[in-house]
Amino acid sequence: MGQDTLGQLAKKTTTGTQDLGGLVKQLVAAAQPLEGKMNGSGKQAFMAFKANVDSIAGDLNAGLAAINQGQSGMDAAFRGGDTEMADTAKKNQGGADFNAAKFGKR
Repeated sequence: MGQDTLGQLAKKTTTGTQDLGGLVKQLVAAAQPLEGKMNGSGKQAFMAFKANVDSIAGDLNAGLAAINQGQSGMDAAFRGGDTEMADTAKKNQGGADFNAAKFGKR
């Protein structure tokens, strides 16, 4: 995994979160002309969806925002672990005796 993979994913999720709520509202607007042609339970389901569209969009946005927060946390942990691993490797390398690995004259 690349150094910026999780950061890029978090950025895309942020953009997706903003887009998704708008798309749900666009769906209702696009279906509006069909409202007068619906009857019965189909019309009731559409009216319930339409009445709750702001809540639905908000719930979807909140869910994706929570996912985004998790991605940001994973990115921070990954970067911290990467830095810690490099620091530990440098520290251990400084105390290693590489002369023992040489073949030939000592």
